[in-house]
Amino acid sequence: MKIPKRIARTVIGSLKSGVVPRLGLPYITVGRKNEIDALLHDVSVIEDGGASFRFIVGRYGSGKSFLLQTIRNFVLEKNFVVVDGDLSPERRLTGTRGQGLATYRELVRNMSTRTKPEGGALPLILDRWINRIQQDVQLQKSLAPEDPALAGEVEKKIRETVYSLTELVHGFEFAHLLTQYYEACRRDDQETKARIIQWFCGEYTTKTEARRDLGVGVIISDDSWYDYLKVFARFLKQAGYSGLFILIDELVNIYKIPQSLARQNNYEKILTMFNDTMQGKAHYLGIIMSGTPVCMEDPRRGVYSYEALKSRLASGRFSTEFKDMMAPVIYLQPLTPEEMLILTEKLRDIHSALYEYPTTVTEENLAQFIKLEYARVGADSHITPREIIRDFIELLDLVMQHPDKSICDFMASDSFVHARNEVESEPTDDSFAEFTV
Repeated sequence: MKIPKRIARTVIGSLKSGVVPRLGLPYITVGRKNEIDALLHDVSVIEDGGASFRFIVGRYGSGKSFLLQTIRNFVLEKNFVVVDGDLSPERRLTGTRGQGLATYRELVRNMSTRTKPEGGALPLILDRWINRIQQDVQLQKSLAPEDPALAGEVEKKIRETVYSLTELVHGFEFAHLLTQYYEACRRDDQETKARIIQWFCGEYTTKTEARRDLGVGVIISDDSWYDYLKVFARFLKQAGYSGLFILIDELVNIYKIPQSLARQNNYEKILTMFNDTMQGKAHYLGIIMSGTPVCMEDPRRGVYSYEALKSRLASGRFSTEFKDMMAPVIYLQPLTPEEMLILTEKLRDIHSALYEYPTTVTEENLAQFIKLEYARVGADSHITPREIIRDFIELLDLVMQHPDKSICDFMASDSFVHARNEVESEPTDDSFAEFTV
């Protein structure tokens, strides 16, 4: 497998630590075809001016974050802008201590594009937008870069472009600051540009400061941050991008809020976002949230405890046996043993290429490893890809560091003896028949 060492090191290091790498996902993607196809259908809807909202639901370690990162990388290649972040006790969708604004700040801080996938892309987006308008005006008006009439024509074009934003909630202030940003670029006023970026990032804390520095009497707040993301989505389309994707992980942190009223307020925010996307009030916007089954389905504290959301999201009578991938909630099914076998083969090749050693791990060894992992007590309902991957990379590290031993020696150790006895004492299940060594 040809994979750059920088990417291979990121993949192996991240997976061994139990986190999803941001780089190299195509090298290790296995399964999830139905889920990915469903989400990619949403991408085409958003490109055409629509909006979508999906929940990805699965147990810890089942691959929720992996799927989010896979979609993130794909839409970046499709020229979308992506903002992503994890919820936490300090970052919610709304709260009495500015937790919603904290989430907005995290999202904008992680704003990414194809050419700047690591985040912090907002200044680049604004500068690219202005340069694009300048080039378009030059071509349309046949003006040279040094022509004094160019600046006036560019300013006129910018005002025409941002005027369409004023019809949106909070669009007037947004458009006004975009115009100011262009004027600051003309004057090479770096201080004003930095202040405008600071405002867009939600870092102004009082209206007085915003009025003094920028002449606008509003700031992005806990109540209004989502409205500004909708404006961002429309603006990004005008700036030459396909739209905006919002990826929010760790929805379980809303489920964990102890106060009932605070939880309900957060669920009401989700309802607002869901209704906007489904009713055509948002454009060029995709939203994906991920969480565990309990944080969705718990009748006392979960998302379904908010009756208005439950009535919109709960499965119907016909999707119990057959999964509906067009529904707003996508439940992740466990990866099959066959898919895990393919994944371990990929990781074996990446590991040996990274550390430049000839691998001694055979296909039979991989099959035996998978049998041992799935033979654990309760593995059929509790084992996750994260656990299997961490075990396997640890085995590869040990095999590399102890060339006098084989992977079978490590699998015969006390750590694996219980699982091995389970395999030897019970009849081979049909699902593992092809792994018999």
